[in-house]
Amino acid sequence: MKSNFLKIWVCTFFFVEGIVSVWGAGHVAFSPLRGAFCLAGHGRAATIHVDTADYKGVYLAALNLGTDIGKVTGTKADVSTALPMGQGTVIAGTLGRNRRIDEWVKQGKIDVSAIEGKWESFLVQTVEGNLVIAGSDKRGTIFGIYDLSEKIGVSPWHYFADVPVQRHEVLFVNPGRYVQGSPKVKYRGIFLNDEWPSLGGWASTKFGGFNSRFYAHVFELLLRLKANYMWPAMWASSFYEDDPANGQLADDMGIVMGTSHHEPMMRPHKDYTKRRKEVGPWDYATNKEGIDSFFVEGAERSRKYESIVTIGMRGDGDVAMGGGTDEENMAVLSDVIKGQREILGRVHGKDPAGIPQLWAVFTEVQRYYDKGFKVPDDVMLLFCDNNWGYIRRVGPWREQRRKGGMGLYYHIDMNGGPWNDRWINTTTIPKLREQFNLAYQSGIDDLWIVNVGDLKPKELPIDFIMRYAWNPDAIQADETDDYLRGWARQNFGGAHADAIAGIVSRYSQYNLWRKPEVQSTDIFSIVNHREADRVTELWRALVHDADSVGQLMPQAYKDAYYQLVLYPAKTSAGVAEIYLAAAKNQLYARQGRVTANDYARRVEDLYMADTAMTAYYNKVLAGGKWEKMMSDIHLGYTQWSMPKKDSVPQVVRVEPLSKPVMGVAVEGSEAASPEGDLELPVFDNFENRKYYIDIFNRGTRAFDFKVKTAEPWMDVSLRKGTVETETRLWVGIDWTKVKAGKTEGMLYICRGRERVPVKLRVVKAERPVQVEGHWFGNACGNEFSVPAWQFNACWPGRYAKWTFLPGLGRGKGCMGLTPVTAPSVEAFQDAPCLEYQVYFPNTGMQTVCLGILPTQDVAPERGLRLAFGLDNGAVRTLDARQGFVDTFGEYTSKNLKNSPNLKPLPPRNRTLKLINGTGRMRNEVFDNLRWLTAEFKVDQPGLHTFKVYMVDPEIVLEQLVFNPDNTHPSYFGAPPVRHQ
Repeated sequence: MKSNFLKIWVCTFFFVEGIVSVWGAGHVAFSPLRGAFCLAGHGRAATIHVDTADYKGVYLAALNLGTDIGKVTGTKADVSTALPMGQGTVIAGTLGRNRRIDEWVKQGKIDVSAIEGKWESFLVQTVEGNLVIAGSDKRGTIFGIYDLSEKIGVSPWHYFADVPVQRHEVLFVNPGRYVQGSPKVKYRGIFLNDEWPSLGGWASTKFGGFNSRFYAHVFELLLRLKANYMWPAMWASSFYEDDPANGQLADDMGIVMGTSHHEPMMRPHKDYTKRRKEVGPWDYATNKEGIDSFFVEGAERSRKYESIVTIGMRGDGDVAMGGGTDEENMAVLSDVIKGQREILGRVHGKDPAGIPQLWAVFTEVQRYYDKGFKVPDDVMLLFCDNNWGYIRRVGPWREQRRKGGMGLYYHIDMNGGPWNDRWINTTTIPKLREQFNLAYQSGIDDLWIVNVGDLKPKELPIDFIMRYAWNPDAIQADETDDYLRGWARQNFGGAHADAIAGIVSRYSQYNLWRKPEVQSTDIFSIVNHREADRVTELWRALVHDADSVGQLMPQAYKDAYYQLVLYPAKTSAGVAEIYLAAAKNQLYARQGRVTANDYARRVEDLYMADTAMTAYYNKVLAGGKWEKMMSDIHLGYTQWSMPKKDSVPQVVRVEPLSKPVMGVAVEGSEAASPEGDLELPVFDNFENRKYYIDIFNRGTRAFDFKVKTAEPWMDVSLRKGTVETETRLWVGIDWTKVKAGKTEGMLYICRGRERVPVKLRVVKAERPVQVEGHWFGNACGNEFSVPAWQFNACWPGRYAKWTFLPGLGRGKGCMGLTPVTAPSVEAFQDAPCLEYQVYFPNTGMQTVCLGILPTQDVAPERGLRLAFGLDNGAVRTLDARQGFVDTFGEYTSKNLKNSPNLKPLPPRNRTLKLINGTGRMRNEVFDNLRWLTAEFKVDQPGLHTFKVYMVDPEIVLEQLVFNPDNTHPSYFGAPPVRHQ
C-alpha cells in the first residue's frame, strides 16, 4: 500500500496520562483534524505492522483490529510483518520485541519512561507519520490494540451480545501522546461456573463443547475488556483434556489461567473423576502418593503456560474436606500445601516462592483461617463473598504487606447455598461499586475473580467489574449512572442512552428486592400500604418503557437490545408479577371475589409470555445463534437447587354464585364481609393518607350500592355506583370539620337493605411550630419510615463522614461512610453523625428498626457496630450483626471456642413482622437488608432529634422505621411521608 495515499500533517504532541474516564480519552475522531493520523477512509485503510519477534497474541489482536476497521468503514486493514517504510502505518508492538519501536526509543523519538517495566500499560503516539501502539508487555500491547478497536466503535460485546458496530466513513486518531497506566487490580477475570444446562448446552450445540473454538471467543471478550485471568468451565469439563489446544490458545492470546477454589494444582475436578480408580481416594491422609502423582501431572502440563496455581485441598467436589474435626483437617491441609509446593519447586526447577499461587479462603476454609491457619507469605490469600455478593472479609491489617497479596472471589451467579441465584442479572451497579470499593480500599487488589455462571445474561455486571478493576478511582459512588449511560451509548448509540440506562438500572434494583429464585406469594403485602399494587405498577411501568424504547431501536440493534435490555427487564417483571398476581388470587379466592379468576388468568398469561420470550431467545434470536443459552429453570423454586421444570404458584378458581352477592373488604385487613368487623387504618392529620374500600361481587350480574356516612368529616370518592366485578373507593378526611384529639365514626356500604359497617378512627393534633427543616412522624403513634438519605444534618467526624450512595439499596440511595478504611470510633464526639427530626405523640418506650445493607462480619476481631441516641441523651452502641445469617456454620459454640477472633452473634428480633414476615424465605440474605432493632424512651411528646453515629466504617444505612406495626405489616415498611 502506498504510504502517501493520505496527507500526513506534522503536529505538536500533548501528553495525556491515563484515561480521562472509564470509557477512555477521546483520541479517535470521525472527521479530519489537522495533524491527525488517518486510520481509514475513502476506500483505503492503513496497514497494521506487527514484528515477527512479537507475541502471537499481539498478531491475533492486530488481525482483529484490521477486521474491526473493515466493519466500521467497509475497508479492512491488512496486517503485515514486513518492516514498515515511510508513513501511514499502524505499528503495534511490545517494547523489546518490535525493531522499529525499539529503534525510535533509542533515537529519543518515543519516550517510554511512563510504561517501561510497568504491568500491562501502553502508549499511543504518532511518529514520523505513523501511528505507534507500544506496550510495556504482551498484554499491554494487546490492550492498546483492542482499546483502539473500542474507540473506533466496536463494542467488546460485538460477539457475545451481537452489538453492531457504529459505521463511519473515515477514522482518524487525533494528535497527541496517550498513555494508559497499569491497572490498579493486577489480575482481573471471570469463572464460568454453574454452566449447565444453559452455557454448556449452547457451547455443545455451537462448537461441539468447551473447546478452543469456544474459548477463542471468551478470551477475546476478556481482552477487549482489558481482563487477563480466567477459571474455565468445570462442571462436566476438563479444560486441558477436552481440547489440548485450549491451554496453548490461552497462553498465546495472553490469558492467565487458573482453576477454581476447590481444584488444586491446575487440575480440573473432572480430571480426577475420570481417573478416580487410578488415583485412588481423594484423601491426602491415606492416599498421599496417588494424589501427589495426580498433582505432578497438573504441574507439568501447565508449566509452560502463564498460570496462577490454586493450592490447598477441599473434599471430592466442591465440599468440605473429610469427616474429621477442623483441627484434624487443618493438619492434613498443612501437609497438602507442603507437598504441593515441593512438587511445584521440583517441576519448575526453582523456589516455589517465585511461582504465582493462591489459597482460597472459601466456605469452611474461612474457619481455618480464623483459627490461625497460615500459608507461606508468597501465597496470595483469596478472600470470598457470602455467595450472594457481600464480601466476608476486608483486607486484614496483618496481611497488608503480604508478599503474595490479597484477592477476591465474588459471585454474581450462585448455584448452591444459601440459595440459587443463576438465571438473570440481579446485581445493581451501585452494589457492585460499594462492595468492590470496600475490597479495593482495604488492600484486596491483587486479583478479582468473578463467578459469572453462564456469562449470559450477566453481561452488564461483567462489563462494569472489569472496567472498575482497571481503575476503581475512575468511578466514584455518584458516578454509577454515568457509567450506565456510557455503557448504553457504547452499545446502542446516544439517542436512547438515558432511557436504556434507566431501564437496566431499574430492573436490576427491583430484582434485588427479591431475586426470582426466592420469590414467594407471601412477601409483599396485598392489603397494607398498597404494597403489592405499588410493586406491580413499578414493574409494569418498566415493561412499558422497555417495550417503548425497543420499538424505537434500529433493526441492526434489535438483537442486542433483546439480550441486554428487553429480555432481562420483561422476564424479570413477568416472574415478579406471577407471584404478585398469585398472591392476590389466593387472597381474593378466600374472600370469594370473582376477580380472583382474573388474577389466575394473569398468572397463566405471564407464564406463557415467559415461555415465549425464552423460546424466542433460544430459537429465533440472532438467527438461532443462541440455541439453548437460556435453558435455566427459574420458576417454582422450593429449595436451593434448580427445580426439574418451571412451575407457577397454585391458583384458585372461584365459581361465581348464581346471583349478585356483595362483599366488602378494606385496606389493612384480609377479612371481608360478612366475616369479621371491618376497620380502616387510623387516619391522622399529619400524614393525611387516604385508605381504600373494595366493594366486590361474589356472583353473576351487577348490583348497585350506596355509601352512607355518619359524620360530615368523612370524604368518600364515590357515593354510589354499580358493581360488575369490583369497585374501589377512597376514604379521606376533611380536617376542617374534625375536632382536635381522637374521633371515631362509621360509614356504611349499602345494597338495598343490606349494609356493611366500616369503622373509622381519626387523630387530629396540632402540628409542630417553629420547625427548622423537614420532619417525619404522625399524630397517632403509628409506624413511620425515614429514608436514611433524608437527614436534617450530616456532621462529619474526625476521620470519616457520612456520604450519599445513589442507587444503592431498595430506593433512591443509602448513606455510607468515607473513607471505608477510617478507624473505628472510640469517642462519639469524633463520630460522623446523621440527625433526623422525628415526632412522637406519646411518651414511653419506642421501637426503632435500622435497615442496613447485610455487611458481613468483615473484621471479626474488631466487631461490626453502629450507635444511636435521642436528643442529647446517652448514646447506645448496637451490634450490627443482628440477623446475620451464618451460612457457613462459623459461629457455632464449638467453633467460637477455637476461633479467638470470632464473637457470638447477637439474637435476632423474631417478633416483628417487618423483619420476619410469615417466617418463610425471610432473612438478610434473601431480603438484601438487615434490620437492627432497639428500644428507647421518650420523655416528652413532640419533635425529637434521632441521631445515628458511625462506629465501624463499613456500615451502610438505608432506612429507619419507627414503631413497626405488627397489625399492618409490610415488606418495605410504611411509605415515608416527609413533612415540611
